[in-house]
Order: sequence, then structure tokens, then C-alpha cells
Amino acid sequence: MRIAYFCKRQYMRKDVLDDHYGRLYALPWQLAARGHTVLGLCLSYRTRPQGLIQRELDGKLIWHSFNLARPDRYLRHSLALLRDFQPDLLLGGSDSPHLILTAALACQLRCPYAADLYDNFESFGLTRLPGVRFLYRRALRYAQGVSCVSPTLAHYIQATCQPTGPVIALESTINPGQFQPLDHAACRQQLGLSPDARLIGTAGALDNSRGIDTLYRAFHRLAERDPQLHLALAGRADSPIPAHPRLLHLGELPHDRMPIFFNALDVAILCIRDTAFGRYSFPQKAYEMLACRIPLVAAAVGSIGDLLKDAPYCLYQPDDAQGLADKIADQLNQPRPPDLPIPTWADQAERLERLLLSCRF
Repeated sequence: MRIAYFCKRQYMRKDVLDDHYGRLYALPWQLAARGHTVLGLCLSYRTRPQGLIQRELDGKLIWHSFNLARPDRYLRHSLALLRDFQPDLLLGGSDSPHLILTAALACQLRCPYAADLYDNFESFGLTRLPGVRFLYRRALRYAQGVSCVSPTLAHYIQATCQPTGPVIALESTINPGQFQPLDHAACRQQLGLSPDARLIGTAGALDNSRGIDTLYRAFHRLAERDPQLHLALAGRADSPIPAHPRLLHLGELPHDRMPIFFNALDVAILCIRDTAFGRYSFPQKAYEMLACRIPLVAAAVGSIGDLLKDAPYCLYQPDDAQGLADKIADQLNQPRPPDLPIPTWADQAERLERLLLSCRF
């Protein structure tokens, strides 16, 4: 099958092509590894080199990049590339404008199209622009197939958009072997963390909209009675971090250092709030933490709550600082890391392949 894939280039503060990062890179790469020919058309919201960027897998995966500063060039060259490529199917992902564009180009080329949602794009600011939500939902309604990052998002899309094609849940995952148990003391030494501390921590968006303030309140309650407790944070602080002598902000760590960070912890915390973003998301770091086999406490919201439903000792109610403090204390005193299967990107690409093959008929 010949697949044309549309996505943005900047994603989760990484560059899809430079960093070979995450879902937007892994899924087209795995589809090409399965024998399909994939033309990736990447739109950069920042200035980056344009044109043919790279060929991979003996030419089965071809990436072109365009800058948003020249939307006319992007549309003109994309259409020319598509006509030359002659795709069997278009696959759009990454945000609502890309899905709207994919639907429009598929109509012009008289070609089937599918959508891949790594998040609830309706919670993004772009959908507040006039007409965008209507066009986005229409694009999903007439898509021949839709893959969603979580079962809760799949149910939401079915209820609000009523797509004509099948809708599946396809969680974002991790590369095999990248996240795994490592020596606890060695990881702390590499990060300059105390070898004797009782260390809890989290990583990602340190933003009150994601519930990080609940963790701060829980930590202060626990720290009052436990002088050995420290809180370590990795990520960009989009909300103020309270001052505390045992609260450590390590900044934004490179992705290849995250296994070291997680393995340095006694308990990892996954903060989510019950919002239009949180209830439909599936944070990739859930699988990262699980693969490191460390005790975990997460908010009982959406698909994370479903994932950990058989490990209720890992779950707290969102915005409940005392409940979070209690679960952290339980995990510190009686560590119980959940033992759950983690799909590979190859597994997810096989499921996506089945969906895309059904779109051709």
C-alpha cells in the first residue's frame, strides 16, 4: 500500500524528524518496515530546512518538510508530490488543521483517508478559531477509519462525530528496551541526587492545568512528618514551583535520560486532571514508568484509570491532595510496582495496518 502521511513537525517539545520521536515518527516508520511505501509530509511551525529531508528503509519511508511561513508553497508542493506519488490512502494526524487538510486533499484526489489522533484535538487552542471545530468534526465523520490514543477518546469521537468508518483505540507506547529497570543507586549518582533520600517525582508538563499543584500540596503534607522525603521534577515549569529545600527541579532532561530519572525514584507520580484534555489522553510516560518497574501513583482519570483498575493502590482521585499523599505513603512503605503488558510500536503498527487496509474498500 502507498500511504501519504500528514503531520506537524514539532510535537511534545520534540522535532519529529530531528529527534525521531514518538508516535508521529514511530507509526509511519513501522508501517514502512512492514513493507508499505510511506510519503511523510511534515509542516514545521518553526523555521527548519525544507524539501526532501531523508529517505529510510531503502526508500520505503520518504520525509519532506515545509515551513508554515510559506503555506502556499506547502500546499502547492504537497499536491504535486501527491500526484506523483499516487497514494492508495492519505493518513492525517497531529492536530485539527492537518485532519481538515487531509480530508480536503483526499476529496480532490478522490482517494480514501484515515485519521490518527494522539490527543483530543478539540482541547487544543486551534479549535477555538471560527469554523475549525465544525470542519474538524466533519473530517472525522467522513474518514474511512480513525485511530485514537485512548478508548475514552475513541468513545468520544464515536459519540460526537459518528464516523462512517471504524474507530479503534491505539495507545502511544515506547521502543523496546529503551525503558527498563536500572541500578537505583547508579541512577541517583548520575543525576546528583541523594542516595539516602526517600525520593518521589514526576516528569513532563509541570503545569497546574495538569494537576501538578495537587502533587505540591501532597508533598508538603508528607514532608512535614518525613525529613527524608524529597520531590524531584523533570520538565519545563509552566506554573510556579513552590520553594522548599527538598523540592528539586532538574529542568528538561533529554529523552534518553528519562529512564535514569525514573529509576532513581522510589515512587513515580502521574498527575492528570479531569478536564477535556485529561479524560481523553493516554500519557506515554505511563508506559515509560511501568517499563522501569517502579512503584507508581496516578490520577484515576480516563484511560489511565482504566489501565490501572486492577491496581487500586496506585490510583488517587484528581485534585485530592490528601488522597494522593496517602497513596504515595502506602507505596513508599509497601512498594508494589504494577506488572502490566506493554505493547510495542510494531504491535501498534500492525493494528493500524489492519485499519488502513479496511479503508481501501
